[in-house]
Amino acid sequence: MNRMGHYRNISVAAFSFLFAYLLSFLFEGQVLYSLLAHFGAQADAYILSAIVAHFVGLFSCGFFAKSPQMAKGIMVGGMLICLIATLPFFFPPSALWLAGMVIAGYAGGCSVAGWGYFLKTYTPKNQRIKSCAQVLIFSNLIMIAINVEAIHGSPFVGLILSLLCLVIGAALTWKLPADAEKAQREDSRQRLSGDLKKPILVLFLFVAVITVNSGLMYQVINPAFQHLTGLVSWYWAVPYIVALVFMRNFPLKTKRPLFLYIGMGMIMAAFISFMLLGRNRADYFVVDTLMLGACGIFDLFWWSIIGEMLDYAQNPVKVFGIGLSANVFGVLCGDVLGVVVTSIQLPRAEVTVIALTVVCVTLVILPPLNRQLVMLLKSHAYLTAYERMNEKQQKTIIHQIKMIDPLTNREQDVLQLILSGKSNKDIAAALFISESTVKTHLRNIYSKYDVNSRAELISTILKNQAEA
Repeated sequence: MNRMGHYRNISVAAFSFLFAYLLSFLFEGQVLYSLLAHFGAQADAYILSAIVAHFVGLFSCGFFAKSPQMAKGIMVGGMLICLIATLPFFFPPSALWLAGMVIAGYAGGCSVAGWGYFLKTYTPKNQRIKSCAQVLIFSNLIMIAINVEAIHGSPFVGLILSLLCLVIGAALTWKLPADAEKAQREDSRQRLSGDLKKPILVLFLFVAVITVNSGLMYQVINPAFQHLTGLVSWYWAVPYIVALVFMRNFPLKTKRPLFLYIGMGMIMAAFISFMLLGRNRADYFVVDTLMLGACGIFDLFWWSIIGEMLDYAQNPVKVFGIGLSANVFGVLCGDVLGVVVTSIQLPRAEVTVIALTVVCVTLVILPPLNRQLVMLLKSHAYLTAYERMNEKQQKTIIHQIKMIDPLTNREQDVLQLILSGKSNKDIAAALFISESTVKTHLRNIYSKYDVNSRAELISTILKNQAEA
C-alpha cells in the first residue's frame, strides 16, 4: 500500500472514532439518554443545546480554519475539548452539564468540519464515496457496541467507551501529516476562479430538505417503540449499515435520481407502515428497516456530493462543514416539528398524515434542487477544463457553437469573463461598466445561445470539450 493509501486509512479510522462519539453520546446518543434516565434529568434542554452548538461549530469552522495545520489542530484540539467537556456527566446533573453540551457540541462540529481537508487531500475524487461509506459504516458499528453496553450494562461504561473513541481519534489524527506545500500545489492546479456561494447554498437546502425526515423520525417513530429496548439497542442502525454497504458499490454519478426516489419511497412506506401496523417486534423490523435504509441511502447520497465539491474549493473545511451543518439543521427542524406534533397528542393516523405531508413536500422540492446542484457542479468542472486550454482553443470553442445571432464585441468580452468564472461584479469592474449593463449583456447572450441560466450556458459551450 502506498503512503497516500496509508494516510487515507488512518484519516478514515480517526474520523470514524470521532463520529462514533457523536452518534453514541452527543448527537441524541443512547449513552446520553441512558445517563439522563439514570439521574432522572429532563432531556430536551441538553439535546437542543448540543444540536444548536454542533450546527454553529460545523458552519463557522471553515471561516477561520484556512490552512492544513489549522485543520489538523482543530480536529485534535476539538476532540480533546469534547473529552474534557463530557467529564461532568460522570457526576449528578449540574450547570456543568449544559455548559459541557454546548462546548462539546461546538468543538465536535469544528472537529468534523476539519476532516474535510483530509478527505480532499488523501482520498482521490473517485474514491471519496467509499471513504464516506467506510466512515459511516465503521462509526455506526462502534456506536452499536457502545449503545448495547450503555442500555444493557452500565451507562457509565458506555460513557467511558465514548470518551475512548475521542482519545483514539485524536491520536490517529495526530499521526496524519498536514502538508501545506502539497495542499497549495493541489489548489493551484484545481483552483477555480469565482466562488461557490450558489452551489453551497443549493447544497445546504438540498441536504436540509432530505434530513428533515430524520429529525421527524427521532420524535415520532422512535418513542413509539421505546418498550422494545433490547431490540432497538442493536438493530436500530443495522438497516442503515446494510444500505451503506449496498450503495458504496454503485456508481452514484449515474444513478443519483433513481436512488433519490427509492429513498423517498422507502420513507413514505415507513410512515404508512407506522400508521397501519402495531407496536410489536415484527412491526418494528418493518418500520425501522424502511426508515433507516432510506436514511442510509440519503446520507451517502449527499455525502458523496459534498466530496465532489471539495475539488472546486480552496477551503475544503468550509465546504465540508457547511454541507454537514445542513444535515444538523434539517434534523433540528424535523425535531421541532416532531415535538410539536407529539406534544399536542394527535391520533396516530393524523401524526402519520402530517409526516407524509412533509415527505410529499420533500418529493416536490428535491428533484429541482438536485438538477440545479448537478448543473452547478458540472459548470465548475467545465470551467476548470476551460482554464487549462490555451487562448486559441478557448476562442475556437466559443465560435464553433451555433447561435441564433452572432455576439457583439462587448458580448464576446462578457462571455470570455463568464468562462473564466467571473461574477457579474468582477465582470463590471474588468470592463468598466455597471452591473446592470452586465446583466443586459447576459440576457442577450442567453437569448442568442437559447439558454436560461449561466450554468446552462457554460454547459452548452464547454460540455463536449470537458468530457472529451
